[in-house]
Amino acid sequence: MKLLIINGPNLNLLGKREPHIYGNQDFESYLKTLQTLFPEVELSYYQSNHEGAIIDKLQQSNQQYTGIILNAASLTHTSVGLADVIAAIDTPVIEVHISNPMAREEFRHVSYISAKARGTVSGLGLFGYEAAVRYFMQM
Repeated sequence: MKLLIINGPNLNLLGKREPHIYGNQDFESYLKTLQTLFPEVELSYYQSNHEGAIIDKLQQSNQQYTGIILNAASLTHTSVGLADVIAAIDTPVIEVHISNPMAREEFRHVSYISAKARGTVSGLGLFGYEAAVRYFMQM
């Protein structure tokens, strides 16, 4: 099983950025935790602050992975392009959010990608990524 985790804008600042919302752990150390929990899964990781780069990565990754775990971060609320590419590729995508967007500012209540994703996990902190991996493992 091969899974790709894609994180969007500012998630390279995890552990530093608003720890009261996003926690104190950086993603690279959490990725090592995931790799320890799921040694049978090949986990790849990509992060970009640029919408076009994420769209390119999704297109290039089509049919190369069992699934994609996408935390589009702020692009969730603004990117029709991400929604379109998720609809266009065959690889299933699980949308993940560390915080609960519905408990935050009103502009975060809209997700352009939720309707195109296989499912959404939000508000569970970094555990949301683990939940997404577990989903793909039982598919």
